[in-house]
Amino acid sequence: MSADAGLPFREHVIAGDLKGGYQVVAVDMNKDGRPDLIALASGMNELVWFENPGWQPHVIATGLSGMINVAAADTGGGFPELVLASEFSMDPAKSAGIVWRLECQGDPRRPWSFTQIDRLPTSHRLRWLGLGNAGRVVVNAPLAGAKAAPPEYRAPVPLVCYRPGSWKRELISEELDGVLHGFTVLDWDGDGREEILTASFRGVHLFRWSAGRWQSTRLAEADPSPWPKCGASDVAAGRLGKHRFFCAIEPWHGHQVTVYREESGRWNRTVIDDSLDQGHALAAADLDGDGRDEIIAGFRGKGRSVYVYSAPDRSGDRWARRTLDADIPASSCGVADLNGDGRPDIACIGSPLLKWYENAGR
Repeated sequence: MSADAGLPFREHVIAGDLKGGYQVVAVDMNKDGRPDLIALASGMNELVWFENPGWQPHVIATGLSGMINVAAADTGGGFPELVLASEFSMDPAKSAGIVWRLECQGDPRRPWSFTQIDRLPTSHRLRWLGLGNAGRVVVNAPLAGAKAAPPEYRAPVPLVCYRPGSWKRELISEELDGVLHGFTVLDWDGDGREEILTASFRGVHLFRWSAGRWQSTRLAEADPSPWPKCGASDVAAGRLGKHRFFCAIEPWHGHQVTVYREESGRWNRTVIDDSLDQGHALAAADLDGDGRDEIIAGFRGKGRSVYVYSAPDRSGDRWARRTLDADIPASSCGVADLNGDGRPDIACIGSPLLKWYENAGR
C-alpha cells in the first residue's frame, strides 16, 4: 500500500534508472485500448515509453539532449502524434529550444522519426489544445523570453501555438513576462473548445479562442510577494460537485499549494499547505468517485513527497492532506485508469524513479 494507510493506493515501481526524470504522459501508444506511459528524462538522450501492462520499455527517439517536455494526443490518425521540446536551459541565452514532431514508422515499439518544426529559446511546456470546429493546435509555453536573464527574467514571454499541417509558429500572446512555468488545457466554459490556464510571475491567466482571435483574462495575482518570488508556478483545475475551482503551486518552484474558489465574480485564494520544498507536480482528479476532485501535489526538495488533498464537503473551506509517497522527488504526476478497472490511478516521475499507484478503491 501507499505510505499513508488511509489512501487506498498500491505502489508499483516501473523504472529506477531515469536520470533527470521530469515528465510522465499517459497515452495509448500501440492502439490496444490501454494507456501506456511516456517517461521523459532530461538527463538522458533517449525518449522512452513503457508498455502497459508489463511495462516493457521501448525507445521512441535517441540522440536528443536537454529534453524538457512532450505532448501526445490521439488525433484519429492511428498512433498518437507527439511533439517534443529539447535543448532546454533556464538561461535563454544558452537555450536553443528546439521543437520536434515525432512520427511512428508503423511499429510504435521501434524508433520514431523526428523532424524539427521550430527553434524558440526555453521552449518548456507543450500541450495539445482542441478548438472545436477550428481544429487542434499544439501550444508551446517557453519558460522565459529570449532577452530575459536570470534571476529577474524581466522580458515578455511569447506564448505560441502550431497547427498540424503547416506547423508554423503562431503568436497567442506576449502579455506575460518573467517566468511562465506551467499551464493546463481544459474546456473552461463548456463550449466544446479548450482554453489555456497559465501560471507565471504575473499570476494565473485564462486564454480563450473566440471570434477568430485569442482573448485573455487574469483570474488571480497568486502569490503577492515581491518580484521574482511572486505569482504561480503550476496550475490545475477541478470541481467540487457543481462548483469549479483551480489550484496552484506558488511561487515559482514554491512551497505553497493554493486553492481558488469563485465568489461574486472574484477568485478567492486559500493557502492549504505551505510546507513544500521546490513544488513541481500538480494535478486534480476525482480519485474516489464522490463528485469532489482531489488535488495531487509533489515536490523535489527536502522531504520529497507526493501529497493528496481532499475536501470533506463541497464548500472547499477545508482540505485534509495525506501522503501518497514519501520517497519520490516528483517532477510530474498524471492521472489515468492504467489497469482498466474503472478507477483513476496515478503515475509520478522524479529522478530516477517512475512509479504508478494503483487505486484499490474503498
